[in-house]
Amino acid sequence: MAQVKTVSGKKETWKERCARTAREVVKRRWLFFLLIPGIIFFAVFKYIPMYGLKIAFQDYNQYDPSKSQWVGFQQFMDLFSKNSFLPVLRNTIVISLLKLILGFPIPVILALMMNEMKNMAFKKVSQTLLYLPHFISWVILSGIIMTLLDPDNGMITNLIQTLTRQHIMVLTDSRYFVPMLIITDIYKGLGWGTIIYFAAISGIDPSLYEAAAIDGAGKWKQAINITLPCIVPTIIIQFILSSSNILNAGFDQIFMLYTSHVYDVADIIDTYVYRMGIINNDYSFSTAAGMFKSVVALIMILFVNQVAKRTGNEGLF
Repeated sequence: MAQVKTVSGKKETWKERCARTAREVVKRRWLFFLLIPGIIFFAVFKYIPMYGLKIAFQDYNQYDPSKSQWVGFQQFMDLFSKNSFLPVLRNTIVISLLKLILGFPIPVILALMMNEMKNMAFKKVSQTLLYLPHFISWVILSGIIMTLLDPDNGMITNLIQTLTRQHIMVLTDSRYFVPMLIITDIYKGLGWGTIIYFAAISGIDPSLYEAAAIDGAGKWKQAINITLPCIVPTIIIQFILSSSNILNAGFDQIFMLYTSHVYDVADIIDTYVYRMGIINNDYSFSTAAGMFKSVVALIMILFVNQVAKRTGNEGLF
């Protein structure tokens, strides 16, 4: 029978290990009980639907699924041979990269800055105002954005017109639509990222700052030489997770805000899949496009995780 070593170095059989695990589960049963809703959620909405991925390799018959013909990788070949897909792929990569490059550092910088605030009342108010957008759905936030950018009466539109002497319609102009997406996405997400980095900062040993202060280090040097290095593992984990979204440009946001006027810069894989699958009823083709996106995300997260580990940092797994 296979044996494993315990923390003390004593060898135990798999049967003994299973028994020990069972005792731990019983001992902490209420903590494991809290996992049940999450397990059910992922089972119902993440794992069971994977059975439907098979239609990416079929010519799916929605009226009689039993008559669906197996076509192998034909749907994927059709996907990459369509002239309409390459601009969609380009738009997805461009928007995703801009969100990652411009949006990822901001919560880190903001957390470092707010950590140095002395006025606790102002700090708490600032945190609340920053966190609030994260808990507002894109449906509501998009309505607010469209009101502010209304071509006739929008407050931001009028401000832009006053400053530039030009009547700029951000929501229907391809030149300004993508920058608007990036800015609003950063605004909505920076609060949540700040929470994560605040939690990491709170775990730093205060004696490190005390020792640095005795040595004459100011707040800037403490932030750069103590705070930032201590939260690097959290930054790496967050970057690995963010890299998996390289083809996830934000369906909810774009679907609520875009129109046919900006298809050339805002049509992404998710909206493309929606049109092909839901509107055109081409379920096999849209499933193939969605599977391609998922495979790329898996490759990216594995690649970035390996790079992180090989450069001496802690990986996700």
